[in-house]
Amino acid sequence: MSKVTPATRALTAAGVAFTVHTYAYDPDAESIGLQAAAALGEELARVLKTLMALVDGKPVCVVVPSDQEVSMKKLATAASGKSAQMMKPPEAERVTGYKVGGISPFGQRKPVRTVIEQSALAHDLVYLNGGQRGLQVRLKPADARDVLKAVVADVLA
Repeated sequence: MSKVTPATRALTAAGVAFTVHTYAYDPDAESIGLQAAAALGEELARVLKTLMALVDGKPVCVVVPSDQEVSMKKLATAASGKSAQMMKPPEAERVTGYKVGGISPFGQRKPVRTVIEQSALAHDLVYLNGGQRGLQVRLKPADARDVLKAVVADVLA
């Protein structure tokens, strides 16, 4: 497994301090985020999952704790839209350039608007997908917010 991905290159180029962590990815896991947290021995709220959605038909990246669900209504509001829905996996892969299970908010094929769940900023360090299945990057949530120019909002169901 390569530890250099478009995500890690984007973080390095932005001058963000981060560490890379690998784990045994389980393609049959019910929840990729929960499986990553368990494999890393981390609390669920510190391991964030990256989801791709459509708000008024436009791609939006949403980052939330791995044990939480997104409220589509709150996401639409946070992204200044009227309605939101989850993006279908093939479309998410096409838009981001990453495979499902390895979608990172960093280094996507085309930068899209990003919304980070506000509770994620309560932690000193969080884990986000590093752009490959079984690869996580650990960094300060404020650094993730700043690099992504993300909107911070309550988007939990």
